[in-house]
Amino acid sequence: MKRIGIFGGSFNPIHKGHIHIGLKAIADKEVDEIHYLVSPQNPLKCDQQLLDEQLRFSLTIKALADYPLLKASDFEFHLPRPSFTWKTMDALRQHYPADQLVLLIGADNWLLFDRWANHDQLLANYQFLIYPRDGYEVTATDLPANVRLLDAPIYPYSSTMIRQAVQTGGDIAEMVPDAIKDDVKRLYGV
Repeated sequence: MKRIGIFGGSFNPIHKGHIHIGLKAIADKEVDEIHYLVSPQNPLKCDQQLLDEQLRFSLTIKALADYPLLKASDFEFHLPRPSFTWKTMDALRQHYPADQLVLLIGADNWLLFDRWANHDQLLANYQFLIYPRDGYEVTATDLPANVRLLDAPIYPYSSTMIRQAVQTGGDIAEMVPDAIKDDVKRLYGV
C-alpha cells in the first residue's frame, strides 16, 4: 500500500514552491509520492488569466519531469464538471483502492474548509496534510487527529506573482523551474 499525496490546484503556472512542498512531504515520510491534480477550467468561472487546462497540464508535466515521485495528473479532466473535491477524492479512491490517499491543502484553504461541499465526509474518510501559507495561521495542536501540519517553509511567491512578473517584464528565475521558464514567459506574456 502506497500513501499518495493528492495536491490539487490550477497550477497557473506551477512554481518551485509547489514542487518543494511535494518534496518536503516525501522527505518527511508523510507520503510516498505526490499527484499534482491540475484543475480543469470551470466554465462558470471564466477567468481570462487562467491558461487553458491542457497547457497548464503540459507545463506541470515538464516542471516535474526530473522528480519521479512527483506526478502530473489530469484525472479531474475526465470527471463531470464542475469538479468538487469530495467527488474527485471518491473517484480517486475507486481508482486506487489499495492505496491510502492524503489530501494536501494550503493553510488558507484549511481555514475555509468548513465551507467546502461535504467537508465532513472528506474529514471522515481521508487524511490531510496542511502546508503553511503566509498570513494564514494554523496551529498543529488545534487539528483533528487525521490532519497534520507539514513542517515546511513558507515560499514567498505565488502563481499570481509569476503572472504579474511576466506581464511587467520581471525576473521569474527564482520562482519557476528552468525547464518551463521560457514557456511561462511565452504563454503568460502580454
